Amino acid sequence: MKQRRRIYYSESQKALMWDRWQQGESLQHIAQLFDRNHSSIQGILAQTGGIRPAPRKRARLALTLTEREEISRALAVGNPIRCIACHLGRAPSTISREIRRNGGCASYRAADADQAAWDRAHRPKRCKLVENPALAQIVADRLQRQWSPEQIAGWLKREHPHDERNQVSHETIYRSLFIQARGALKKELLAHLRRTRAMRRSRHHTQKTEDHGRITDAISIRERPATVQDRAVPGHWEGDLLCGSKNSQIATLVERQTRYVMLVKLRSKDTGSVVTALIKQAHKLPTMLYQSLTWDRGKELADHKRFTLATDIQVYFCDPQHPWQRGTNENTNGLLRQYFPKGTDLSGYTQAELDAVAGRLNERPRKTLGYETPAERFQQAVASTG
Repeated sequence: MKQRRRIYYSESQKALMWDRWQQGESLQHIAQLFDRNHSSIQGILAQTGGIRPAPRKRARLALTLTEREEISRALAVGNPIRCIACHLGRAPSTISREIRRNGGCASYRAADADQAAWDRAHRPKRCKLVENPALAQIVADRLQRQWSPEQIAGWLKREHPHDERNQVSHETIYRSLFIQARGALKKELLAHLRRTRAMRRSRHHTQKTEDHGRITDAISIRERPATVQDRAVPGHWEGDLLCGSKNSQIATLVERQTRYVMLVKLRSKDTGSVVTALIKQAHKLPTMLYQSLTWDRGKELADHKRFTLATDIQVYFCDPQHPWQRGTNENTNGLLRQYFPKGTDLSGYTQAELDAVAGRLNERPRKTLGYETPAERFQQAVASTG
């Protein structure tokens, strides 16, 4: 087999790669632009963990190539350093150092000096987590507890509101994980992120748009009261099934205002089993804290009328191919994948074990709650109804 000639990508080509990658295109699709395989592109993007490097730029006060060419010409005709400095409006010491570090008066060349200055200027700033090992250890401990970088950053800001030394942005945490050259956080901690990929992916990469079937006599989400839509009062839930291997599944329920999560063990995903399990779970809560349920178009809730008759809880359904209309539950299911990775057999979990997982999730601070936990907010709601 004839070996293909190795290609060296220009800066403009690399910029195009990063543009397409940030727009959510796949490696294979990007590689097709250059008539190459995806591995050719992956090697470039993986160097910085899928995070686009910040563009380099020269310091405002640094000598320009034009100034260096003036220095080179002046030296060729024998002009003294002070004369050159006066002509350029620079300090004589600046010109003297420039000439000395680039071969002296006899060997100075503008292009070579300019490239050497550009190479010497490449000194990456030390990561904050490298300079503060104690803070790095706190971040690592929270990551091991399945906290997201954004939750960690928000919690630190809440715990140390006036101490910037003990605060760190979520972007710094992500970069320290994906760019191992920083040496701040171990690569193994990537396994504790919600998405366990080796490179950071654009949020535009994929969106779930699957249609789960038709439901008879379904009440559309468009008929849901405004108080549900704006999360003004607690008691309105979103639900769906989280599927595992061997045709196993659990029901996931999340309260819209407090983001409080409940998990329900299911014997199977037929509508009879699902509705029976949801009725049993609904009876565990005060009536004021369970007033409506918004579900996807899955056939597992085809018997929604029996659920409403048994609980007096109204069920609303998303529009076909619009699962994002119950985005709180979609996001929660993504968080749950940290505890139940795809391919996990969910049938082996007991209800007590599911409750324990829900408890861990409810004790994680959430940005949308001002970094309070869903458990704290839900207890407030329970107290207000008592």
